[in-house]
Amino acid sequence: MLKVGLIQQHLSGGTVGRDIRLHGTVTSTNEVLKELAKEGAPEGTGVLADEQTAGRGRLKKSWFSPPGVNVYASVLFRPAIPLREVPGFSFITSLAAADAIALEGLAPAIKWPNDVLVDKKKVVGSLAECASSGRKVDFVILGVGVNVNVAPAALRAALGEAARAAGSLGEAAGREIDRNVFAANFLNLLDKWASVFAAQGLAPVLTAWRDRDILTGRRVQVRGEGKSYDGRVLGVDREGYLVLRDPRGARRRVLTGEIRIAD
Repeated sequence: MLKVGLIQQHLSGGTVGRDIRLHGTVTSTNEVLKELAKEGAPEGTGVLADEQTAGRGRLKKSWFSPPGVNVYASVLFRPAIPLREVPGFSFITSLAAADAIALEGLAPAIKWPNDVLVDKKKVVGSLAECASSGRKVDFVILGVGVNVNVAPAALRAALGEAARAAGSLGEAAGREIDRNVFAANFLNLLDKWASVFAAQGLAPVLTAWRDRDILTGRRVQVRGEGKSYDGRVLGVDREGYLVLRDPRGARRRVLTGEIRIAD
């Protein structure tokens, strides 16, 4: 069972997690935190839940969020950055999640922009949302869903054929993962990478992120905004765009879309 006291025992004392709100069932942790942010909650406030009834990720996709087995968390930031730099937060989230998974003795990989995989199966989905006034960023919310101990049978029952691409940390590790320890490790690492981002910009974040990248050199199919095209991934540029070379030899920069590995 998730407990605030047990999570706090493992926190490093940074900004992230200094105020944790733990709920039983919510629609989504992002939605709960969004209301708290509008009421003036401070940076670092975190919302965790045991279950989500309307969890969601990128591209408006739903996130299966059963009770008692996973970690669903959202964290509030109030960065003094221009709007164009907000996408950098997506890299912070996936990197922190991957680093927390590595602490469990597993080998995570990141699929641009923010999917985290273990044994080629997706175990983490995340969603960054921003509120702004004109060109001023009011707040950023980073939400994450981590398949910690959900059973393969539960994934198959809920997702059908899509469950082939989904996994859990417990399944990969062959043991039950302590959700309180994992949640604390994730919050600590999110605090670490958010601090690096604030002090040094996106460059050092991307350097660490690239060490876990699985797309560079692969042929992929990009789908989005009613378009579909293929290309071979050259890497991620300094602004976080996915860069690929299409079959005609032209370079393309991708900011959003669904990426499918094609080789």
